[in-house]
Amino acid sequence: MSEPRPGRWPVDKPIDLDALAPEVESEDQLYVQRQQERALHEMVLDSIRHDLEQQPTPLSVITAARNWCTRITAAADEIAQAKRRAA
Repeated sequence: MSEPRPGRWPVDKPIDLDALAPEVESEDQLYVQRQQERALHEMVLDSIRHDLEQQPTPLSVITAARNWCTRITAAADEIAQAKRRAA
């Protein structure tokens, strides 16, 4: 019963995770990468919002939103399957 188990807290011998990571990019590069990812995210959401705002009735807005959700989920399923096959 006194045998240590994985995931026990507090850790007896902590590992320096920074020593395991490859050389970290400069803060400027990380900032630029984060801003690019955020811009892409915002462009996608703005495109979906634009499509929803073009709908003539509240019901068609809800229907279009559900269609977007269905298409996004289908794309995620396809990508996940492809990654499982590649692994």
